[in-house]
Amino acid sequence: MSVFAQLVARLNDALATAEVKAFTAGLSLRVRIDVDDQSHDLFINASPAQPDIAGDIAIWASADDWALVLADPPPPTYHSFSSIQLRNPRFKITGDALRIAQARACFEAIFANLTAHDTTTPLPDLQRLRGSYHRVTTATGQVAQLFSETAGTGTPVLCLHTAGADTRQFHGIMCDDELSKNWRFVGFDMPYHGRSMPPTGWDGSIYSLDQATYLDWCVSFIEQVIGEPVVVMGCSMGAGIAMVLAAERPDLIKAVIALEAPLRPRGRRNAYLTHAQVNGGWHSAAYVRGLLGPQSPADLRRRAAFIYSQGAPGIYDGDLAFYSDEFDGEEVARRIDGRSIPVSLLIGHYDFSATVNDAHQLAGWIEGAEVIEMPELGHFPMTEHPAAMLRYLRPIFAKLHATS
Repeated sequence: MSVFAQLVARLNDALATAEVKAFTAGLSLRVRIDVDDQSHDLFINASPAQPDIAGDIAIWASADDWALVLADPPPPTYHSFSSIQLRNPRFKITGDALRIAQARACFEAIFANLTAHDTTTPLPDLQRLRGSYHRVTTATGQVAQLFSETAGTGTPVLCLHTAGADTRQFHGIMCDDELSKNWRFVGFDMPYHGRSMPPTGWDGSIYSLDQATYLDWCVSFIEQVIGEPVVVMGCSMGAGIAMVLAAERPDLIKAVIALEAPLRPRGRRNAYLTHAQVNGGWHSAAYVRGLLGPQSPADLRRRAAFIYSQGAPGIYDGDLAFYSDEFDGEEVARRIDGRSIPVSLLIGHYDFSATVNDAHQLAGWIEGAEVIEMPELGHFPMTEHPAAMLRYLRPIFAKLHATS
């Protein structure tokens, strides 16, 4: 069967899945799929009898490139709609930007179902977790009641979630039998995130996070709730602030485990993350879904995106003010004393926001830092595939335990 025929068959099968259908409400699109000089029209809530379908979208690539999309697994930058649109110059995507944003959730679901193995994965036993609220006051006088969860016993490990998400991302790690014997995992939802409400006195203004404020919340939580130095394990923006903590407050940090740490991740913001004509929950979830590794279990990838779909309007974009606009990994890394604070940088090959090259550059500025590449994982390894993530984490924690 030709690549064109395979692609058409898989696209039609994907469009018929319940998951894709769930993201088609309100859409009326004709999507032209071009493979070399062959074309196929994919109709979403539309038909050939509608000649004036608004916002036609076209996706062109060679047969060789489409074959990589259909591979099992597809290589990085061929694995999702957003990775292709944002990072793969071998594809050409045309169409109205607003219509593409409105259809992004549908497109990501289609691409995820071209090669996905729809497996069911055992979920962690959440009965291990203990949740509570803590009244925390920052150095600048902000007050919030922060929700936190703990699991395990021993040396505290502070888990810092990604932009627009919350501590649920770490459940699969926090509830691990082996690690919980020697480590007490603690995670908190930043203000405006998950189960933490905005700080006292919030006037409803647009949320925007900066490095100084983020650092203040983390330091205040460590000092007022945990009460002793921690191993800090953060992902994405959480990895960025973990490095800032090591640079600014080394007295509070025993070690840094940075998952998907960025260098200068410019360009992650776009106008449709907060737009009155775009479903913010669907769009934010789809925007990050494109960063997931295609080999991670399909049900866990859905759950990783589901967390994002629940974020309040504007919070993901507000976090990106720190992550994408402000953070400078080189400036921070050069100030970390790797002789006294061990630093591990874990990076997934399917992450096009924080890249493998980013991790190696950061390690070059931190004495003794190690880079651990994870070829099968993406930007949310602890959420999209905890079992795989634990294979990389356990040796790190064993080494820290042996030297503590």
